[in-house]
Amino acid sequence: MNPTDQTKTADIKRNPSLTFLAQLIFWSRWLQAPLYLGLIVAQGVYVYQFMVELYHLVLGVAEHNEAKIMLIVLGLIDVVMIANLLIMVIIGGYETFVSRLNLREHPDQPQWLAHISATTMKIKLSMALIGISSIHLLKTFIDADKMSDHTILWQVVIHVTFLFSAIAMALTDRMMSKTLIEARGSADEL
Repeated sequence: MNPTDQTKTADIKRNPSLTFLAQLIFWSRWLQAPLYLGLIVAQGVYVYQFMVELYHLVLGVAEHNEAKIMLIVLGLIDVVMIANLLIMVIIGGYETFVSRLNLREHPDQPQWLAHISATTMKIKLSMALIGISSIHLLKTFIDADKMSDHTILWQVVIHVTFLFSAIAMALTDRMMSKTLIEARGSADEL
């Protein structure tokens, strides 16, 4: 046993209440597991919604004009993008904050999961939100004659806000990464 391990063991023996508190805090991450299960149920709701919309598209193809078909297809794309967002949150969030999934050797493991962090997830989520917002904005522009100028303006403002937020997060991540790399380089020189 090395000296560090002996110190840790001595600290645990001296203060069992801190050990209990530390274990309780560490265990509390499992309180998030039902939240991820709820998101899986929400994923099922989106699958159902997709199938209903697809059914309406196929049955009404003869009655719909091109603009209506495009709006329905954009709605389907929107559902898929939200489902992708849910998958990122469910898998990435569980892996990052609750417990490892141990999928390293699984052939279907998403490539992005191998290098996910809380910061990477935030950037990926913001990009997904921009994509979803873009679809909504495109649907609004296609159907602009049925929307008020006020509604269109607010949708554009919200979309631009998502864009600036994503840029700010990416720049912050880049600055933090650069600072960490510089700090590691300084520590290696010592």
